[in-house]
Amino acid sequence: MERDHGWSLPTVRWATSRRLDRVSLSSTSFVPEEVTVQFVFQYPDFHGLDGDMLDAGNVGELAMRAESAGWHAFAFTEHPAPSAKWLTAGGHQSLDPFVALAHVGAVTERLQLITYIAVLPYRNPMITAKAAATVDKLSNGRFVLGVGTGYLKAEYFAVGVDFDERNEIFDEALAVMPMHWSGEPFDFAGKHFDCRGVIGRPRPVQQPIPIWIGGNSTLTLRRIAASGQGWMPLVSDAPISPTVRSPVLRTPEQVAERLGELRDLAGERYDTLSIMIPYTDHSIHDLGRDVERHRDLLGRIAAIGTTHVAIAGPSAPHPASSEFIQGFAETYLSS
Repeated sequence: MERDHGWSLPTVRWATSRRLDRVSLSSTSFVPEEVTVQFVFQYPDFHGLDGDMLDAGNVGELAMRAESAGWHAFAFTEHPAPSAKWLTAGGHQSLDPFVALAHVGAVTERLQLITYIAVLPYRNPMITAKAAATVDKLSNGRFVLGVGTGYLKAEYFAVGVDFDERNEIFDEALAVMPMHWSGEPFDFAGKHFDCRGVIGRPRPVQQPIPIWIGGNSTLTLRRIAASGQGWMPLVSDAPISPTVRSPVLRTPEQVAERLGELRDLAGERYDTLSIMIPYTDHSIHDLGRDVERHRDLLGRIAAIGTTHVAIAGPSAPHPASSEFIQGFAETYLSS
């Protein structure tokens, strides 16, 4: 029996060109504007203590395979110091996303490189800005800094940052990093960071580097409306919400509603924003199963105004991810 995914939006046929009409968030009518949905391969997260992330395959080889197959971007998450309790209970391993993406950038020419996500309060923003600028410079302007506030108290404790001050730290970092990227001398006086006469060189290629912010709260939407370049909502089942400390978004209707709020907050800036939504139906890893249902669902996700769809590779030993990268492209991206 086919599962009910709770969609109430108009059905959009998945075009082989991947160009789909944007649905108005104020009604069910179509706006005569076309968008191209880009697909992001998220390197598989191995859950628990068994196995190793690199069991999924050589990072560079998978990145080259993704680029040649037609994927648009490659992404890594981060957890630098998770607790053994969290990891044992189903948490996931991670690489350093900046280092991993620099490696991906070195072996590819086109792939966009996305941190999905970097926990911004974990680092002094000067360090984050320099790491981001370095990856952007080395990749000739392909880096996207996806950031969030994080949610693991134990990890905050391990890296020496006050969990209760994470939002203040986050906002100061958002203000500081573009100053660093400008390549001009600047001063900053905040509660958590101060500097005088600092200059960041070399400048990154992009001015500024795009900052996509993750999370579902109204505070997140306000940040994006004020200064962000994209939104990465968390789509998950209700039981995970207390863990990640974010309001529940389970259905496309809920995401579309939040997009309407973001449009109201951002005004004219809304049409410049990138929207990256994770595809959470992992049965898509079985490439011969329910192809038309997945194709329709991808079209419906695009119809709410999505610009990027993130798809995590299967958490299975090599060559599962390599085969998925190629098979997904042949099934859903080819004409």
